[in-house]
Amino acid sequence: MNYLKISVITLILCGMCLTLPISAQIHEGLRTDVLIETPIYTVSYNEVLQQPNWLEYTSTNRSKHVDRGSMDFHTTDGVVTSDKKDYYKNVWDKGHIAPAATYSDTKKNLYETFSYLNCVLQQQDLNRGEWRMLEAEERKWDDSNNLTIKVEIVFEDGHLILPTGGHVPTRLIKHIRFDETNTWRCFDFENIKPTKGWEEHEVKHSH
Repeated sequence: MNYLKISVITLILCGMCLTLPISAQIHEGLRTDVLIETPIYTVSYNEVLQQPNWLEYTSTNRSKHVDRGSMDFHTTDGVVTSDKKDYYKNVWDKGHIAPAATYSDTKKNLYETFSYLNCVLQQQDLNRGEWRMLEAEERKWDDSNNLTIKVEIVFEDGHLILPTGGHVPTRLIKHIRFDETNTWRCFDFENIKPTKGWEEHEVKHSH
């Protein structure tokens, strides 16, 4: 009887020894800062969070020639990103960082914006509301002054992690440089349903 008890305990402990290293290796090999340059933006991607750290793009006076139609987001070979499972039946939109409307001059550019490299888990009311309205303002501003825009994705302690593995940003900070005048406007959005207009999200940063 004692021998059987010891054997059972030994098997349980051995099982723990086998499983613990496997779970500990879940993030092994994933990178926290993958720098990727595409024809229209540069992104630092975090494979552990399955979200960008930051992304930079330019907004210029491009004419619209193509529509998005049924175009949807696609993954990128060699990079672990979020995917459609992270956005299924929840309040998180596939939020473009470099806007599709800004790059609707060619089908190739538009397709580049539909990469999960250019996508964040963004609260749906923010994405479809004040964030979208600010993007529309950018396309007015770039009629007379090219813009360089860097979006910083912030993950504070205790941020939400979805069962699918995607990490939900707590804030998105947009740094907009007016290239000809070398002046800046910055906007800080909590990743929640907005309670004020995009103008009221403007903050002062030194650049």
